[in-house]
Amino acid sequence: LREEMELYELRQAIGISQENLAQQLDVKQPAIAKMERRSDLRIQSLRKLIEAMGGSLEIKAHFPQGDVTLTNYAEMQR
Repeated sequence: LREEMELYELRQAIGISQENLAQQLDVKQPAIAKMERRSDLRIQSLRKLIEAMGGSLEIKAHFPQGDVTLTNYAEMQR
C-alpha cells in the first residue's frame, strides 16, 4: 500500500468491493460510493469504514517540533 491514498483506492488495493463493504456496514452500496467521494466524513464514519476494511484509524498532527498522535480519537468505546 502507498503512504497516501484516497478511500476508494485503499478499498480497491485491499481487494474489497463496495458491495462487500456495504454488507459489512449494513448499508446499501450507494452509501459507500458517497462516503468515498466525501472530503468531510465524520471521524466515527471514517473509523467504521477503515475497521470494516480490516484496519484501524489513527489521527496524527504534524508540527515543526514533531508529530503527535491524538489519543482522544483512539478506538471507539463499544
